[in-house]
Amino acid sequence: MIDHLTIGVSDISRSCAFYDRLLAPLGITQSLRFHDRVEVAAYGDDRPWLWLVAEDATRGKLHLALAAPDRAAVKAFDAAGLAAGGIDNGPPGLRPHYDPGYYAAFILDPDGHNIEGGCRRPD
Repeated sequence: MIDHLTIGVSDISRSCAFYDRLLAPLGITQSLRFHDRVEVAAYGDDRPWLWLVAEDATRGKLHLALAAPDRAAVKAFDAAGLAAGGIDNGPPGLRPHYDPGYYAAFILDPDGHNIEGGCRRPD
């Protein structure tokens, strides 16, 4: 089981502004922000599990898929991501090649990471 995920970002203020808006429709909020050795921000629902750190920006094809409670939340996730400056990497829609009835949207964050919001429940 995964306890948490840490992503290095190139500009933590820009990334926090983006993730604050992107994750809100999924009920995920920033719960911590502090400076230890570097600046850190943590997001979660019942506990912090997604950490952003202002060092060694993660490179490569990071893909983070997040569960949405319903299709309306996927649409809100997509709209929030675009409004926050994210880049469309796949609009809300069915993705039956992943799973019958799977509904998802994909947004590229400020560092180019592919963040997915998806729902496996019928509308």
